[in-house]
Amino acid sequence: MNARLALLSTVVPGVAESELFRLALQHAVGELGALGGTVHLRGPMSALRLVSAAGLPPALTRPWEILDQEGPLAPARALHQGSGVWVPLESDGLADPAGRPDPAGLPAEAADVTWPGTGLAALPVFSGDRSIGALTLLMGDGGEPTPEQWDFLRAVIAWTEERMVQAPPPSGPSQTELSGERLRQAMKEVSVGSWDWNIQTGDLIWDEAALELYGTRPEDFTGKIENWMRIVHPDDLAPTLAAAQGAIREHGVYEAEYRVRKLDGTWGWTQARGRATYDEQGEAHRMIGVGWDSNEPRTARDALSRALRHMSDGFLAVDDAWRITFANLEAERTLGFSEEELFGRTLWDLPSARQVPGLESRCRRAAAEEKPAGFDIHVPDSGRRYHLRLVPGPDGRTLYLTDVTEKRRLAEEHRVAERAASERAARITELTTALAKATTSQDVVDAVARRVLPPFAATGLVVQVREGDRLCNVGSVGYPEDFLDLLDSREPVQPNPLWDAVLAGTPLFLSSPQEFATRYPGRADLPGHAGKQAWAFLPLTASGHTFGVCVVAFDRPRRLTDEERTLLTTITALVAQALERARLYDAEHGRSRELQRSLLPRGLPDLPACTAAARYLPAGQGMDVGGDWYDIIPLSGGQVALVVGDVMGHGLPEAATMGRLRTAVHTLADLELPPDEIMSHLNDIVGGMGEESYVTCLYALYDSTTRVCSIARAGHPPPALVSPDGTVHFPELAADPPLGAAEPPFETVELTVPEGSLLVLYTDGLVESAKREIDEGMAELARLLRTAHEDGTDADLERLCDTLTEGLLPTEHQAADDAAFLVARLHALTGDKIASWPLPEDPKAAGQARRHVREQLSAWGLDGLTPTTELLASELVGNVVRHAKGPVRLRLLHGAELICEVFDGSLTMPRIRRATETDEGGRGLQLVTALSQRWGTRYTPTGKCIWTEQALLGPDSHKEPPLPPLDLTFLDTGDFDGDLDALPFGDQSL
Repeated sequence: MNARLALLSTVVPGVAESELFRLALQHAVGELGALGGTVHLRGPMSALRLVSAAGLPPALTRPWEILDQEGPLAPARALHQGSGVWVPLESDGLADPAGRPDPAGLPAEAADVTWPGTGLAALPVFSGDRSIGALTLLMGDGGEPTPEQWDFLRAVIAWTEERMVQAPPPSGPSQTELSGERLRQAMKEVSVGSWDWNIQTGDLIWDEAALELYGTRPEDFTGKIENWMRIVHPDDLAPTLAAAQGAIREHGVYEAEYRVRKLDGTWGWTQARGRATYDEQGEAHRMIGVGWDSNEPRTARDALSRALRHMSDGFLAVDDAWRITFANLEAERTLGFSEEELFGRTLWDLPSARQVPGLESRCRRAAAEEKPAGFDIHVPDSGRRYHLRLVPGPDGRTLYLTDVTEKRRLAEEHRVAERAASERAARITELTTALAKATTSQDVVDAVARRVLPPFAATGLVVQVREGDRLCNVGSVGYPEDFLDLLDSREPVQPNPLWDAVLAGTPLFLSSPQEFATRYPGRADLPGHAGKQAWAFLPLTASGHTFGVCVVAFDRPRRLTDEERTLLTTITALVAQALERARLYDAEHGRSRELQRSLLPRGLPDLPACTAAARYLPAGQGMDVGGDWYDIIPLSGGQVALVVGDVMGHGLPEAATMGRLRTAVHTLADLELPPDEIMSHLNDIVGGMGEESYVTCLYALYDSTTRVCSIARAGHPPPALVSPDGTVHFPELAADPPLGAAEPPFETVELTVPEGSLLVLYTDGLVESAKREIDEGMAELARLLRTAHEDGTDADLERLCDTLTEGLLPTEHQAADDAAFLVARLHALTGDKIASWPLPEDPKAAGQARRHVREQLSAWGLDGLTPTTELLASELVGNVVRHAKGPVRLRLLHGAELICEVFDGSLTMPRIRRATETDEGGRGLQLVTALSQRWGTRYTPTGKCIWTEQALLGPDSHKEPPLPPLDLTFLDTGDFDGDLDALPFGDQSL
């Protein structure tokens, strides 16, 4: 069932019609997303009266107060068709520009008002087989309701029709039948107005008394039946019209009592009496009648009211239908309404009566026995307990309410005290169990708060431990933060109840603020700040050493019995032992956390190839440190290594293993080995640690010059790759076993990654738990990444990390495993920043290399680096030609640094050595070291690469760089004329 329909079904029968219409409109507007709605009821002649509106301003509803049933308006169409209608609005919301009628049938008075929305949806309301009104909705941008929405509206209409039948009839202030004599007497005492209604034309005539009676100014009276419809209370309109139609149909007397709106805006009860006349064909022609104010005085009841008004017990009088006819002051206070508000209302409709379970059934059962009866009832709102005595009478029933709250409370307190003694013993057992399970100091405080405070009716707890000459807070319950800050900021002066308990090693009990101020006048302000009235200061002693104090406080003055003091002292001994053990754990756990933090990267490098953010999330409280780690390692040639790993288990050995493996990965990565070889070396290292070691790892190598990411893993979850269009997928990687159990070689998968893609590496603790399978966790990770891409929050990687943490590891769920993840946005080095040339395998290669360097650096605006780069390129190319083999290739990369790379087909790696004074060669790599920021070599699939890096010179790139701070005695520049091509290059023993 629709949730709104289910909610409507809970409305109790007997609700007034105006409330039914309001509820129906609110839920219809809410379900369909409409702008507003109205309910009209059929009146006399061809009039429809607006009886309820929701969401529409007066400027729109005023022209709709009275509508023609025969007109083109949406409510009228629905009424005549007997089914739902959809009437679209024109784009401008008004009449058709050509002068044709507005499709929505808007009234002429609304011609100067801009109607929003797309159209009107209307459904008829029936009473039996006869349509009596219509519900209309002004739809928003959604347009015509869908079939499902039409079904919902029909269900709401059906609910309204059903509840209208159950709605109470108008209940006037006087319930007595007006006999002819009584009517004549009433006419003498009150002003009687006469009226004449032409049933066929709708004309209406009121005399001056009728105008006054019905709250209408002469200038506002139009002489139409619509005047009367406007002033009748919405709840009374339908039954009053039904009475008139019944009198016309049955040729009888029309009698009705209903409320009308007076000139001051209030509602007053009136009575009307009339009879219809008929023409020759038997059709009703006119109805003539009179009306008068029916708020008659009730002398007898007023006298009885004065007699019962000030009874100490509550007194109610109800009629046979359980409608309230009298209530004294005490009953008004108990029920929460004035006598005027209670008069005429059914007792069971009052909120206070509905709150008492079984009240109606018990009263009805007692009334059926026709003899006095009594029983206790409890009013939940006030918490009071009453004894209700019901006495039946000839014209109804009287109810007496006696407040027995205090009497019952004393009896209950006696029973509670007996139960408390047995419960206290059980709670001590529970406390012992809870303290045995407590791991941290906060666990101990929580256990005391749950197991000690309730049985003693205590409301405050502070636990402090001694650190030097100060007492420091460990935990608290029931105290405001400003008081705890005040307590921490106080200097340790004497006398002081906290220090007195610690130094003496004996409990201290203070039963009131006055006793506190008398003993500690210098601390008399503390009870006011704390909001407490009594205290027990209990020293914490373990192994003969008092190290703190536990303070149990109460909201009201209380003198503890000897039994309670002994019990609290015994409890404190248990708390002290548990807290001492927990403090040792806290200290060791803190050291472990600090060790782990020191083993993880303090910050991630800012690299041209990638920008990154990462998180390490330790396991929940009570768990030791883990072995998850992540790393980013910058490599040569625009490459970067991304690593994440997980040493299974928790504890210092696992954290130490993580540190060793992270160092090993750095060392192996600096050798620029391919991913599969690095994993093989790590497998050997873990295998040598013993059978207990279990490690998973994922190593990704990204080359920004080719946009290729090479990935190898050992027992680790695959990474998540987020493409620039927001697509998330997990690459299919070989499921190699964990390190230490794998058999090399490891498989490497190469992916071509688009510029700006996100690569997310993570450990299993992020996506897997006891309540969630790893597949479910990976699906949730993918959903969070897609959502972040769609709303643009993935642009900020730190914010993205927070989003993933909140979505996968919310703070309210304690994790059993630690987790680490790394989010990297990969950037490619564009083609205009890369230059590459093949070189011949002959001595001319060095000259060609210098020419390529000059031309390319000039194109890049790096002329200031040209001489140094020429020297480096000449030295590297010359030695490749002399000592290695082809093919030879030169490549320049213009990124955050200028990188010069020379490729050849040899696997022999150069090494730097110290040349003696008599050596003719051996100084080539010393020259490379002096001229470059750093240099190195790496293997390639076809040989090796020798590379150098130089820092860019900044804006003034044409300025000559300073000579390197090295004694370049091996370079004779005396005869150098600026022509590098004239110099010989190539160290014969590089």
